[in-house]
Amino acid sequence: MKIQNSNLSRLRILIITGGLLLWFLLIFGRLVELQVFKHEELKNEAIEQNRYIREIWPTRGTIRDSQGKILARSLPVPSLFLARVNGEDKDTLLERIASLQALLPLSPREVQRIKNRIDQGDRFIWIKRKISWEELERVKQAKIPGIFAQRESKRFYPLGPHLAHVLGGVDIDDLGLGGIEYKYNEYLQGKKGRVLFRRDALRRKYDFQVIEPSVPGRDLYLTIDSNIQYIAERELERAVLNNQASWGTIIVSNPTTGEILAMASFPDYDPNNFPPADPAAQINRAIQENFEPGSALKIILAAAALELKPESFEEVFDCSTGHFSLGGLVIRDYKKFSLLSFPEIFIHSSNVGAIQIALELGPDNLYSWLKRFGFGEKTGIDLPGEEDGIFRPPQSWTIHSLPHLAIGYEISVTAIQLLQAINIIANDGLLLPLRLLKAFACSEGLEVLPSPAPVRRLSSQVAREIAEKILAKVVESGTGKAAALAGFQAAGKTGTAQKYDPFLKSYNSTKHRSLFVGFVPVDKPAISMVVVLDEPKAGRYYGGEIAAPVFREVARRVLLYLGLTPQFSPDKIILASSSKTRSQNKP
Repeated sequence: MKIQNSNLSRLRILIITGGLLLWFLLIFGRLVELQVFKHEELKNEAIEQNRYIREIWPTRGTIRDSQGKILARSLPVPSLFLARVNGEDKDTLLERIASLQALLPLSPREVQRIKNRIDQGDRFIWIKRKISWEELERVKQAKIPGIFAQRESKRFYPLGPHLAHVLGGVDIDDLGLGGIEYKYNEYLQGKKGRVLFRRDALRRKYDFQVIEPSVPGRDLYLTIDSNIQYIAERELERAVLNNQASWGTIIVSNPTTGEILAMASFPDYDPNNFPPADPAAQINRAIQENFEPGSALKIILAAAALELKPESFEEVFDCSTGHFSLGGLVIRDYKKFSLLSFPEIFIHSSNVGAIQIALELGPDNLYSWLKRFGFGEKTGIDLPGEEDGIFRPPQSWTIHSLPHLAIGYEISVTAIQLLQAINIIANDGLLLPLRLLKAFACSEGLEVLPSPAPVRRLSSQVAREIAEKILAKVVESGTGKAAALAGFQAAGKTGTAQKYDPFLKSYNSTKHRSLFVGFVPVDKPAISMVVVLDEPKAGRYYGGEIAAPVFREVARRVLLYLGLTPQFSPDKIILASSSKTRSQNKP
């Protein structure tokens, strides 16, 4: 009996020993599999469960005006994100988001986006980007698990709507979406880097390590002078509101360098809230609005006639009928004239006289000279979205096209094209490409861009004749008297055009576009300018009545700012201030 019990005990020991040995072999085999054969795979999986590699955006370059004043810059701000680890259930994560809603202004759309990302199993989920430091402090005090902050940069425009249409705006990732921000995004953006986020084994601490540093963007210096820009913006806004216009635009430049000193459109918007709620407010009317210029186009008619036939200056034209008729088309002067000399046709803006000159030129000559002045093509200004206007070749003209073009119809132009045209006159017949970028910041300081080479488009003699004997007289005694400046001799041309109604398929006599384009002083221009007001509704609508005074006020204040000495005593100039004088400023 004792022997039998002893054998049974040995059997049990052998079985237990064998079982333990088998268990050990299984464990050992599993450890070998995990530690040897699957070591690298499991190591990577463990690392991936507790780390995230994210791109980091560089600090965007600063935009400054020509005097160094900051127009746009990026500053550090915090962004919140949810760091999810494997095994965390959906309900727990949603509870955390619900806790955050009491601390942060999360919209229903943002909450739904976060929930969708949780449903998809994402481990890195943005909660809200680019919040305030005060909001971050509230979240920190709440100590919500899994919610962390990353430092980013946010674009700020310290002057608000100032220069909005030139600067444009950026998206949430600081990518340019309009204006200079878009045009020079490659330089402003810099180079992205990479950062490694990681949590310790107990998931108590979240840290990060930069594995590839970002390279900040380059600073830009514009040709814009913020002081001149401010003057232009305030006078434009006043003109649009006082005349109940739909919109307005103004551009100021240095005609001898091609530098844009100011460019404004109204209504405007605040680029700190980009894009604006009203898409129409984002349109840069200075370069993106096509319109028929009216009598302002007569400047090119005069240039073509004098260049091709110098003796035209001595000709006299019969304008006594007060109208021109051709094939059912009737074009009238705003008042009856008798005999007008060549300069008087433009000084008083006679439509009848201008058509006679155009008929002498012929379609091909008029077309080629309008093209020579840059109409029908972009100026090349360094801004996105520039329109090239609408200008059909002579092959598609009708019998009415030549007389229409003579007075600024059947052609659509932009404000900046008109400025370029007047600059050719102001700069003795030379075209200098217009530009907004003055310099880049670099390690050596500033990399100033070279001035573009001028291109001759008109003889110097003809340009001076037009400036001194026609455009200066327009301001002194013609349709542009409201543009006259005390102490300085100005030159310019008015323009008023009825707007075409596509529904009525005819011109609407109750809707107009008013403009003035000119420069000052005549002998040595310091500034040139174009002013356009669309659909004024306050009773007056002629360019000489509402656009010319804007030119006068902006020019007066800019010349004072530039410190230019008056050319003559202010009492030698008579300002057009009486209602009787204004009533004669028709075109």
